[in-house]
Amino acid sequence: MKIKVMKFGGTSVATPEARGQAALRVVSAVEQGFSPVVVVSAIGRRGAPYATDTLIQVLKEIDPTVQPDARELDLMVACGEILSAVIFAHTLKTMGRPGRAFRGGQAGIRTDDVFGNARIVGINPVTLLRTLEQGVTPVVCGFQGVYLPDGNWLGGELTTLGRGGSDTTAAALGAALKAHSIEIFTDVEGVKTADPDYVPRAPTLRQVSYDEVAEIAHLGAKVLHPRAAEIANRFNIPLRVKSTFSSDPGTEVVRTADANKRGITGVTHSGKLVYLQFDFGDVEPDHLRQLESSVYAMMARYGLNLFMMNLSPQGIGFAVPREQYPTAKDLLDGLVIPLDGPTSVVYLFQIGQVPSREAETQAELLGPLGTIRTVRIELTEGCTMVSLIGAEYLARPGIFYQVLNGLASEQISVLQTSDSDLSLSCLIPESELSRCVAYLHDMFQLHQVG
Repeated sequence: MKIKVMKFGGTSVATPEARGQAALRVVSAVEQGFSPVVVVSAIGRRGAPYATDTLIQVLKEIDPTVQPDARELDLMVACGEILSAVIFAHTLKTMGRPGRAFRGGQAGIRTDDVFGNARIVGINPVTLLRTLEQGVTPVVCGFQGVYLPDGNWLGGELTTLGRGGSDTTAAALGAALKAHSIEIFTDVEGVKTADPDYVPRAPTLRQVSYDEVAEIAHLGAKVLHPRAAEIANRFNIPLRVKSTFSSDPGTEVVRTADANKRGITGVTHSGKLVYLQFDFGDVEPDHLRQLESSVYAMMARYGLNLFMMNLSPQGIGFAVPREQYPTAKDLLDGLVIPLDGPTSVVYLFQIGQVPSREAETQAELLGPLGTIRTVRIELTEGCTMVSLIGAEYLARPGIFYQVLNGLASEQISVLQTSDSDLSLSCLIPESELSRCVAYLHDMFQLHQVG
């Protein structure tokens, strides 16, 4: 069997017309000699009745002050993919192609017990293979699996894989099934050099490396989840991103050694960010590492996404998505960390120059304990991150200067910078996002990239 995993995103299954086009893709794959395994996302996006965000909102509206239990939330949001899989399987049936819907657990996907952000620990696709041998197309719920606390399938707990989990499902099934290829269908023609909302004529990249597409995804593009690219890379499975609604060949994702050599691959941008700069000027030198570790460990424990991280003897800094800032504020403002050593000190964290009631209350309660040192956190709101993606090109001398000098000439303020082997990022005011993306796209002549 030549197995092809075909994943369809929310917009590809949002309407009867869209589902019809997606189903025709599956029928066409069968006619070409493939045995398709379909993975579907929930129907539509925020606001649609069965979209993931809509289902989450149904629970939260009961009482916004009470956070839903993670286990129950997983059961709730998994309904979106279940509905989508059943409807898509029936759509195939109406076209003369037998289909059968499977929950993630029924497809053999096992995960750990982290509700809401589970990781796949194993896949036993025997049921899917048996279904294919019967001439039936499996339609698998993306974004979900099952946790087996005692190794017994009876009584397993439904789990979800976090945002972008349907891409991860497709890549993981491709690896488990030793698939011929994986195709990710979306509402754009492939991986673009920039967001078409900001650069309307941004060309489609005909080929990118797994590393590049993972970096593009990490830094804001929503076309493919980075974990999916990492899995496909590890198992060397051909991966293509294409549109459900056009005949464009899309973007082929290949190993770095096989990728086309070019300069800059594209410009990406994150969502709305809040930047936090920690002042460690009053921290004992032997306490620096412990404080840094404590802060980063707390951010990881509560699942906060960090961007633009910097580290120096004077402090640390990072940005968090604006929707996650309330959680970060609850954790950090008034945080108390007592540390021993040659000097015993109690550190009190405070956001802003003026202490909040929480920080003031903590200071009063801690007063009798002795030495208290305040770690102030400077807050910068209304910002976002714009990144250039490229492989070896960004390591050339003068590129950083060229970018900063160019943005300065356009009077676009750069609040912070960071870089990696594959990217160069600038934190800028959110109000300058559109101009910045368009300017960098023109600066590096990305309209000629393909």
